Amino acid sequence: MTRLKDPRAPKSPAMSRRGFLVSTVGTTVAFSFLAACSPGSGEAESDGEATSAPDVTYEPIKWFTIDSAGIVTINIIRAEMGQHVGTALARILADELEADWADVRINHVDSDPKWGLMVTGGSWSVWQTFPLYSQAGAAGRQALIEAGAAKMGVAPGDCTARAGEVICGDQKVSYGDLVAGGIEKTFTEEEIGSIAIKPASERRLIGEPVQARDIAGKVDGTAMFGIDAKVDGMVYARPVMPPTRHGSKVNSVDDSAATEIKGYRQAIAIDDPSGTTSGWVLAIADTYPAAIKAADAIKVDWTPGPGADVSEEDILDRARTLISDDSAGSILDTGDVETAAAFEAAAQTVDQTYTCNTVLHMQLEPVNALAVMNGDTMEIHTGNQWQSLVLPWLSQALDMPEEKIVLKTYRLGGGFGRRLNGDYAVPAAIAAKQLGKPVKMVLTREDDSLLDSPRSPAVQRVRLAADGEGKVTGMEQHVAAGWPTKAMAPFFMPNGVNGAPFDPFAINGANHWYAVGPHRVRAIENTLANETFRPGWLRSVGPGFTNWALESFMDEAAHALGKDPVEFRLSLLTGEGRNAGSAPNSVGGARRQHEVVRRAAEKAGWGSELPADTGLGIATSFGQERDMPTWVACVARVKVDRESGQVTAEKLTLVADAGTVVDPDGAMAQMEGASLWGLSMALHEGTAFEKGRVKDVNLNTYSPLRFGQAPELDISFVDSTEVPVGLGEPATTVVAPAIANAIYDAVGVRLRHIPIRADAVKAALG
Repeated sequence: MTRLKDPRAPKSPAMSRRGFLVSTVGTTVAFSFLAACSPGSGEAESDGEATSAPDVTYEPIKWFTIDSAGIVTINIIRAEMGQHVGTALARILADELEADWADVRINHVDSDPKWGLMVTGGSWSVWQTFPLYSQAGAAGRQALIEAGAAKMGVAPGDCTARAGEVICGDQKVSYGDLVAGGIEKTFTEEEIGSIAIKPASERRLIGEPVQARDIAGKVDGTAMFGIDAKVDGMVYARPVMPPTRHGSKVNSVDDSAATEIKGYRQAIAIDDPSGTTSGWVLAIADTYPAAIKAADAIKVDWTPGPGADVSEEDILDRARTLISDDSAGSILDTGDVETAAAFEAAAQTVDQTYTCNTVLHMQLEPVNALAVMNGDTMEIHTGNQWQSLVLPWLSQALDMPEEKIVLKTYRLGGGFGRRLNGDYAVPAAIAAKQLGKPVKMVLTREDDSLLDSPRSPAVQRVRLAADGEGKVTGMEQHVAAGWPTKAMAPFFMPNGVNGAPFDPFAINGANHWYAVGPHRVRAIENTLANETFRPGWLRSVGPGFTNWALESFMDEAAHALGKDPVEFRLSLLTGEGRNAGSAPNSVGGARRQHEVVRRAAEKAGWGSELPADTGLGIATSFGQERDMPTWVACVARVKVDRESGQVTAEKLTLVADAGTVVDPDGAMAQMEGASLWGLSMALHEGTAFEKGRVKDVNLNTYSPLRFGQAPELDISFVDSTEVPVGLGEPATTVVAPAIANAIYDAVGVRLRHIPIRADAVKAALG
């Protein structure tokens, strides 16, 4: 069986740079930052073509190795879920190293404390990794140039590196030959800080077309996904899902009917000290088909936990109640949050409320985990986006130290944020420990939907004050939704200016870059949502609903004030004060958002004459977070059938400024996928809670965008050499409001709830 390895990392990885070690071990050089953690050991297997296999392990933190054949193996701590993240990150290091891309391999690593915090989400991967890998590659290049100069008997300053060789005049020596001869060099912290990174004009891999390093395995079927994992002697498990997400208690289990199923072994009521999967019962069998049938045959009597009778409307009503209580929630620091005077003095105000339904992940590969006790170590074979988050849950559930638990890394058949929550690993591990044999647990699509950590339904109230000349003098946005970070990673929650903590991933996007005077942003936890289900991070998370409300509202405000929606936005994207931006991540600030709005409108033919019942709508976003903004604008062209209410998206025009685009193919794929998912959530996707469970559990009733419904896409990027930021999510946030604004332009009705169904449009048309 082929295995990969595992990652960890939000925000720039915390590591000591007391030194940068380049040491010779056998015939391979390992380049590593020395970290303030204990060295660990880990096996490694390369992605891509077959490589010469080094017979040593490099410590403490290995970012790349070079062997005597000149093969450069770059260790990747991010999850591969179709986005070719290994290719994107490897080319950063390989560019600075001046490696020959044909000799580059990628290695996805298993979980180990030495890698730091492993996470693939938030559009963070390239942004976080760029400075780290650039520095590592530059230091490696310098070490190789010095070794090459010594070998050729020349001065290092007379040498250059290119395509895996050190060159001086007519002489040259390959990296492989230098490694075979032995290299040893240590950089102090001061020295590494002085190592020059190449100017953008000298980059040879970043931003250029290259072949992805993981294509072969994906094409020939050798690429291993979590659902493919197998070990000798394993049994299969399928859960019998409890009536509530939290707190269900098993009273009795009747498996008499299951005993008639060939291959059925037993039922296990999971005792989970971590509280991650309360009330689960696993059907254990020799085959997965037998486990599926047995789970359907087993009868369980539960005492339900909280939320057993909760509906979608109950959750939305709780949100409305909380919004009406001005003392609830946390106030974000937006510079000036005192808006009362602006509204008291306003000549005109605009005040609207926006809502959205629960959204499921519905990733292609249902969640699964294979748990194996290997000596005194528990191995979990699964696809996961945030290995370090689940390790403490596993430790508590198994009563084992974290260092004795290893998550083996596999490719993900879709992540979209679902596999940031690794809860599904817990029951498999508990069962494996209890049975004393490997347990492979696979959820059906229906099981997966019931267990999903969906994007919470949300209610938002947005208000704006303006003077007699139509100048905006103040603004407020109040957002009530379930908080995924509180549910799973409360250590990521900062405090607002009123001292109350808030979930940044349920409010990001509301703290926008428009110049509106005093700006009050209030984040409110929908307590009923968190009691009923485990709110999750779904691609774009908070901005998926905050930007829906914000950009729908900006359009409404423009019309209320008698202004063109594009000109209104441009007039507020001044780049002044707190919106000026700062180095290194947001240089240019709101002026860059101003430019993508201008370009998108121009490309889409804003203001041109359109056929009847056809309209254009615009929306813009800065992506996920203010400290790593990705400026995006979208113009949607839609046609509305007045008789049926059916909305057809004819074209989406998107412009993005993501700074340096490291991997052009990957960037385009991310924008395409994100924009189509944004369209899917605007017009199609959405479910509702009924009696504490989502009512749509499979694709017969949960209806994402179909191929035939995909519009024409016109996507472009602003050429830039600024810091590279994220592209996995921002485009999802601009499509829904652009669609709603286009519907208004086409037929003059406002829709303030997503998904926008045909019957809602028809009703609005009267």
